[in-house]
Amino acid sequence: MRQLSLDTIEQLYRDRGSQQYGNEAVSQLEHALQCATLAQERGASNATITACLLHDIGHILHDLGDDIAERGVDDRHEYRAMPYLKSLFGPEVTEPIRLHVNAKRYLCAIDEGYWSSLSPASQLSLKLQGGIFSESDARIFIQQPFASEAVELRCCDDLAKIANKTTPPIATFLTISHHSQLA
Repeated sequence: MRQLSLDTIEQLYRDRGSQQYGNEAVSQLEHALQCATLAQERGASNATITACLLHDIGHILHDLGDDIAERGVDDRHEYRAMPYLKSLFGPEVTEPIRLHVNAKRYLCAIDEGYWSSLSPASQLSLKLQGGIFSESDARIFIQQPFASEAVELRCCDDLAKIANKTTPPIATFLTISHHSQLA
């Protein structure tokens, strides 16, 4: 893939964003837009809104298929896009993206009800991604820079799976993302 820009991100979502988001009731693009919308509604920073928009872009950068988790494979999407995103954004955007899978593992460790609140597809992917953190792993995780932003992203991520929910168009969030880009 060539280097990413905001224009190529928009094109990528246009070309591949209609793919189903795992076994959820939304497409990849709908999930991204819902996640960014939730972050914006919660008053998150431009960097966090951008991270919410782009957190799962690694899912559409590969050709492994939509049913990869059902085949027992972790696509490691949180790392797949890093080489591209780091050329556009600083750690305030890329680190929450990189950490958002571990934020799910963390939340399961600290909140007894969190696991049961996850969709079946998210529970399956969690197993493939290493499972629930131990208490000590959870303590280490949350002390990392940008871990709290990753948890904020994760909370939006978990709620961004509502079929036919109205959101602003991608152009709205790409404008916000422009303000988060490296100078």
